Amino acid sequence: MKDNFSTQSDKYAKYRPVYPPALFEYLNSIVQSKQNAWDCGTGNGQVAYELAKTFDRVFATDISPSQIDNALKAGNIVYSVQPAEKTDFENHLFDLVVVAQAIHWFNFGQFYAEVRRTAKENALLCVVGYGRLEVSEQIDKVIADFYENVIGKYWDKERKYIDEHYKTIPFPFNEMKAPHFVNTRHWTVEHLIGYLNTWSAVKHFIKQNGFNPIDKLQPAIEQYWNNGESKQVSFPLLLRVGRIAK
Repeated sequence: MKDNFSTQSDKYAKYRPVYPPALFEYLNSIVQSKQNAWDCGTGNGQVAYELAKTFDRVFATDISPSQIDNALKAGNIVYSVQPAEKTDFENHLFDLVVVAQAIHWFNFGQFYAEVRRTAKENALLCVVGYGRLEVSEQIDKVIADFYENVIGKYWDKERKYIDEHYKTIPFPFNEMKAPHFVNTRHWTVEHLIGYLNTWSAVKHFIKQNGFNPIDKLQPAIEQYWNNGESKQVSFPLLLRVGRIAK
């Protein structure tokens, strides 16, 4: 598993979009027992924090110590630095396993073996993420050109699973038909620029070229977005849910 997010983990926590309440309402409606949940690849802890409101205990793991240091805290969340594919959790512990915007970095076979080992019979695995943001036709066109033509070759190969909406990841579980969710936020252009700066391809570009390509992108976006103005930003959610049979 790669770690592209240890650097600037405070910005990751500040600028990355949160998941909508409707997603957690849905998960609560389909999980029967709410003793233990595992938030794997927790990042800034936003999913763990929401799960902690309804589960007795939430175990949240990440390979990045700095992400864990900046994660949201709650009394019933147990954070630990562990890879997704090999943990120290006991067998048959979890009622729910959630992976948010992270599974494309995992070794699928090893992670799924660990899910089967640590999950209870008929527990649920929820793989969730978000696709390309949508603001307006003009802004979306500017960002699409930047995404494909400026930083396109700097994306890790695993990014294709996001672009393919997680439909092409292996998913060897009893899959359930999941509803469609859209995550809608209201951002200033400053927040958008902060978010774009968390993209791993931007970090790779800077490392190889010595300058930030966002500096040229920002004025192009600001043609359509006034300083201080709040605009609606939408992220289509990628969601696959399956029941784990032993």
